[in-house]
Amino acid sequence: MSVLSIDPHLFTDAAVAPDTKLVNAAIVKALSRAPDLGLVPWAVVRQARLSGKGTFPLPPESPRARAESIEGPRGPVPVRIYLPDTVPTGVYLHFHGGGWTIGSAREEDGLNDAIARAGLAVVSVDYALAPETPYPAAPDDCEAAALWLVREGPSLFGTERFLIGGESAGAHLAVTTLLRLRDRHGLRPFAAASLHAGCYDLRLTPSARNWGEERLVLNTADIERFVRNYLRLDGEREHPDISPLLADLRGLPKAQFLVGTRDPLVDDTLFMANRWLASGNAATLEAFPGGCHVFTGFIGTLADAGRARILEFLRAA
Repeated sequence: MSVLSIDPHLFTDAAVAPDTKLVNAAIVKALSRAPDLGLVPWAVVRQARLSGKGTFPLPPESPRARAESIEGPRGPVPVRIYLPDTVPTGVYLHFHGGGWTIGSAREEDGLNDAIARAGLAVVSVDYALAPETPYPAAPDDCEAAALWLVREGPSLFGTERFLIGGESAGAHLAVTTLLRLRDRHGLRPFAAASLHAGCYDLRLTPSARNWGEERLVLNTADIERFVRNYLRLDGEREHPDISPLLADLRGLPKAQFLVGTRDPLVDDTLFMANRWLASGNAATLEAFPGGCHVFTGFIGTLADAGRARILEFLRAA
């Protein structure tokens, strides 16, 4: 019998390391001086992130990365490919976070470069962003990238071992992609999924609804704004293609679920991990004391531990 369990002590203040508290305090202080996201054009927010002025530190550009594109349902979809020094032991299909509105593959060079150095090729997808190009564009692009990898991956990378994952909105899109491949194409090509701090119920889980105004990376108003952007033209929050927590999850690969205990989306991970297991799939669940939303994107001992767990999982999957 498989059981997912979490030590309740991890959710106490006493479990939070001093440097994690300092990182969180610095984030809240910085964002308290920043303008509300609703007052800044999204193009400006995106450019600020790419120039190193966003919430997350911008990692150095990876020397392993190259820009390519694949054909998508609305035209070319940019992808960022990272190659290891030797023949890849597998390919990790990655979707970045950013509330379906901001973010880019380039901003994930730190972890994706480390994954490539560990022997995996990485394909990170620059899917269409809302509100300019809302649902279903982003999951359509991700679905197209997955189908491309299944079709072209063996000849391009010399392996049929495929992994999938992402953080925040990227974790949501990874699950949606797994479901679309299963239901629309009869395909289950991915051996494992690494899912960090995903948003799986766009109706908002209790932790997201009750978080309030504190801007520790994002708050309740930010989450609602991102959801409105994503569903600007189409889609109902109750539909499983939009809220995969409500989907039939049977027959999906083993998954790693990671989340910080100080993440407004903590319930999404707790709920989805248990639904994953209850649907007959293998799953691991780890909660990191005091971790903010996508804490692996910052510095400190907690971020180091989270990144190490992702690398360990992907290498072993």
